[in-house]
Amino acid sequence: MSNSNIVRGAMLLTAASFISKFLGMIYVIPFHAMVGEKGGALYQYAYIPYSILITVATVGIPLAVSKFVSKYNSLNDYYTGMRMFRTGMSIMAITGTIAFLGLFFGAEALAKQMIPSDDLHNSVEDVTMVIRMVSFALIITPSMSIFRGFFQGNQSMGPTAVSQVVEQIVRIIFLLTAVFLVLKVFDGELAFAVGLATFAAFLGAIASYVVLLVYWKKRKPFLDKNISQQKHVYDIPKKDLMKELFRYAGPFVIVSVSIPLFQFVDNLTFSKTMVKIGRGEIAEIALAGFNLYGHKLVIIPVSIATGLSLAVLPAITSSFTQRNQSLLYQQINQSFQVILTLVIPAVVGLSLLSTEAYGALYGLQHISITGPLLGWYAFVGLFYAMLTVSSSILQGINQQNYAVIHLIIGLLVKILFNIQFIYMFGQKGAIFATALAAGVAVALNCWRIKKAIEFPFKQTWKRTILIIIFVLFMAFAIWITKLLLGMFIAYEESRFGVTLMLIIGVVFGGGVYLWLAYASTLLERVFGEKVRILDKLLKRK
Repeated sequence: MSNSNIVRGAMLLTAASFISKFLGMIYVIPFHAMVGEKGGALYQYAYIPYSILITVATVGIPLAVSKFVSKYNSLNDYYTGMRMFRTGMSIMAITGTIAFLGLFFGAEALAKQMIPSDDLHNSVEDVTMVIRMVSFALIITPSMSIFRGFFQGNQSMGPTAVSQVVEQIVRIIFLLTAVFLVLKVFDGELAFAVGLATFAAFLGAIASYVVLLVYWKKRKPFLDKNISQQKHVYDIPKKDLMKELFRYAGPFVIVSVSIPLFQFVDNLTFSKTMVKIGRGEIAEIALAGFNLYGHKLVIIPVSIATGLSLAVLPAITSSFTQRNQSLLYQQINQSFQVILTLVIPAVVGLSLLSTEAYGALYGLQHISITGPLLGWYAFVGLFYAMLTVSSSILQGINQQNYAVIHLIIGLLVKILFNIQFIYMFGQKGAIFATALAAGVAVALNCWRIKKAIEFPFKQTWKRTILIIIFVLFMAFAIWITKLLLGMFIAYEESRFGVTLMLIIGVVFGGGVYLWLAYASTLLERVFGEKVRILDKLLKRK
C-alpha cells in the first residue's frame, strides 16, 4: 500500500471519525441546554460502562479480523480471510448477548459503586435505569463491528466511514427528539429522558448495520471472484485459526478500551473523593465538565489518531509480513508525524481558548469551574492520540503483548494516583492522573517500537521541534488577539462575547500555524503530496 493510499485511507476514516465526533460535540450543545450538568453526569455514569462492555464484548475481534484479513490477502489467500469473517460473526453473536445480560442485570450493583451517598444530585435508582437502557445496544453492536473490520482488512475504508456517520446521525436525531419531548412537551422526569438518550445507541447501531449490509451485498461478487481465482489456500485447522484470531484480538481489547477505562476510574472515584474533601457540591458539575462535555471537544483531535490507526494498521501489517523494512519505517514515521502535525496545535489552541470554547458551546453557568478544567484536559488529547496510534503500530509489527502490558501499566498509574491527586489538586487532580497514566503508556510504546525494529525516531523528533516552534507563534497570535479584543470588549461576560473571541482566536491562531506549516513545506513532507486546497488559496504553483 503506497504512502498516498495510506493517507487517503487515513483521511477517509479520519474525516468520518471527525464528522462523527463533530456531530457528537454539536448535539451536546442542545443536550446540555435541556439536561444541564446533572443530566450530563447521569448520562456519563451509564455511557462509560457501556463503552467498556462493548469493547469487551467484541474482544478485539473486529480490528483483529482487519489485521488477519490484511495478512492473508497479502499472501493471496482470500478464502482464509472469509473463513475468519464468518467465525467472528458467530462469536460476536454470543459475546454480545452475554455482555447485554451482564450489564442489564448488574446495573444496580454498578450504580451503587458510583453513587457514594445522597450528597450527589443523582440517585442509585436513576443510574440503574439509564445503564439498563443503554445495555440493549450490546446485542447488535459487536456483530455490526465485524463488518467494519472485514472491510478495513480488504483496505476498503468507505463502508466503515459511511456507517459511522449514519450511526451517529440516527442516534443524535432520536436522542435530541426524545429528550425534548420528555422534558419540554410532556414535562417528564430527567432520568427517563437521559435513559432514552442512552437507548439511542441501540437505534444508531441498527442503522449502521443496515448500511454495512448494503455494502456487503454490492461487494460480495468481487470477494467471491478473488476466492475463485486464488491458486493456493492455507489449510489452517479451525482450532489454529481461532488461536491466531484471539492472539491478535486480545491486545485490541485493551487498546480500544483504554480511554473509557481511564474515564471509568473517574466515575468510580471522583465523586466519592470530592465528597470526602468537602467539595461534593461541585463534584458532578466538574465530572460532567471534563469527562463528558469537555471530552467531546478534546476527542475531536483524537479522532484524527483513531482514523489514522484504523487505516494504517493493515498497511503496516502487510509491510511487516513482507519484510519491507524501508516502507515500514516510512509508514510509521508518517503515522506519527501526521498526528503531531495536526493534534499538537489543536490541543494547544483548545487549551488557550478553553473558557471561550466551553462558554460558547455550553453557556457561562459554572464556567469558572468547567473552563479551567477544559484548559488542562485539552492536553490529555495529545496523549490519547499518541496512545492510540503507537498501540496500533505495535500490533502491526506483532508486538501486541507489549501494547497490552504498557496499557495495563498506564491504567495502574491512573488507579494509584487518581485519589491522591484529587486530594492534592482538587478536581484538576483526576486530569493530571490521566495525563500521567497515558504519558507513561505512550513512552513505553515508543521505546518498544524502537527496540523491536530498530526504528529511528530522529526524523520525527526534528519535525516535532519544528511543529512546536510553529505552535509557539500560534500561541502568541492567540494571546495578542485576546489582549487586543479585551481592550475594547468585555467578551468574558457574555456568551456572544466568548463566541466572538473563540472564532477570532481560531481564525488568527490557526491561520498563523497553517501558513507557517505550509510555507515551510512541512505539510507536503508529512502528507507525502501537495496540499492542493492551500496551493489554490495561496496561489503556489
